[in-house]
Parts: sequence; C-alpha cells; structure tokens
Amino acid sequence: MIIAENVLWRSAARSRNADSMQRFSIYRTCARNAERALRLFDDTLMPLCCVFCGARSSPENQRTCRGCLADLPWIKNACPRCAAPLETTLPVGVDCARCQKRPPPFVVTVAPLRYEFPVDAGLKALKFGRRLHYAPAFAALLATRSGRLPSTIDALLPVPLHWRRQMRRGFNQARELCKPLARDFGLPIVDVAKRRRFTHYQSGLSAAERRTNLRHAFDVAIEPRYRHIVIVDDVVTTGETTRQLANALIASGVPQVSVLAVARAVRFSRRRPD
Repeated sequence: MIIAENVLWRSAARSRNADSMQRFSIYRTCARNAERALRLFDDTLMPLCCVFCGARSSPENQRTCRGCLADLPWIKNACPRCAAPLETTLPVGVDCARCQKRPPPFVVTVAPLRYEFPVDAGLKALKFGRRLHYAPAFAALLATRSGRLPSTIDALLPVPLHWRRQMRRGFNQARELCKPLARDFGLPIVDVAKRRRFTHYQSGLSAAERRTNLRHAFDVAIEPRYRHIVIVDDVVTTGETTRQLANALIASGVPQVSVLAVARAVRFSRRRPD
C-alpha cells in the first residue's frame, strides 16, 4: 500500500498536473479508509490475542497486550557492544570489561529482553514447538528498539542452520524473525552464509567448548554492495555464534556487522541455548 502510494505520488508530482494530484489525493483517502475498514472487519471476526497471556490485544499492540508489554523483562542498562545487562549506564563510547578484554567484531548488539520467563518460554515454543505466531510478536518488539541500530545498516542476515537441522525442524527461527523485520525496516534478507559443518547444540556447552564447536563453522559468499549487515538471532548467550559469523562476514569483505536478537542471557548457564 505504501509503495503504491509513493509510486503514484511521484508520478503525479512529475506530471505537475492539478487533476493528477487531485485524483491521487482521492485515491489515497479511499485506500486508507478501505484499509481501516478491512482491519476493523478482520479484528471483529478474528481478534488478535496476546501471545503471552491470550487476552485480546489492541490494534496498537497487535500481538502483545499492554499489561504483558509492561511486565516483560526489559534490559534497562546494557553494554552497547555485546548487549550484556549492566547495573549502571556506561559512558558513551565505553564497552563493558569483557568486551574490552576480548573485543567483539561487531559494531553494536541490540537485545532488549532478558532471557527469562515468559521470553524464554516463548522462544522455546517458537524454536522447538513450531509455534510460529511468536515470530511476528517478537519481531514487533524488536522493531520498537530499531533506533539503537546504526543508520548505515543495509541488509538483514538470519543466523543460518545446518541443512540437516533445518530439514528436521522445518524452518529457521531467525529467518522467521527476519521476515516482518525486513518489511518494517525496508531492508533485504540476504542468505549469503551457510553452515559449513554440522555442529552440536550450544546448550550444555561451556564457553570454551562453544568456541571450539563453532570455529570455522560458517561459509560466506558476499556481494560487495552490502556495507553493514545485521545478524538476526533469537537469543545471545555467550555471543560465540554471532562472533564467528561476524568474523566470517568481515573476512569476506563486509566492512561492518551488527547484531539484533530478541533476548540476552543474564548469566551464562549450561541450560540456555545460544
């Protein structure tokens, strides 16, 4: 709808015809009224419900009700580089001690929620229970924090699954998150990376074991026009998955990489997935 309006507006503006401009104005008014009527009709027949509590949600908060939105475990202070939760706000340009000791290869990480209930339950339901309706709900939450991403981003890259795991699962949860984000951001989804080899699940592994498990796990065939790719994933625990993928992207010629994830683990746990 928006793309069609923009095309018609530019065409009318180029023609500089008063009749064309008036027709476009009438079209835009009718189209928006029709869109509002269809949304009202759809909401009456099939009202949207909150994915967390099941209560009917409002058009403004289509998939998460206001109560759950307020009660979600939002991270107030975080390291801008790795999104690790912090007790206080860091000065501008300063990273956390862990990032200073082992600097990540990405510019910024945005992960607005703690990996706690009900976020962890929702992500597990999406990932292992095939509850795909959680993907647009979490994507909508991420879209509200898009201002934290650099303005130079030009593509979204879902963390790839090995083909055997994707065949068994039937989908890639990171790509399901990317689909609505791509529409909201107006950015392409690029499938320029793949898993070179089958890796064990990250859950249950120590930080050192995760590094070994993911070393040289990704292959990248990148097109030169992408200058700042955003890696999209469901949850960041130690950050080793995004680190290895970012290293592969940079080695392939991508100047800058950032990370966007739904949740960040507060502390490393052997039971939390990366």
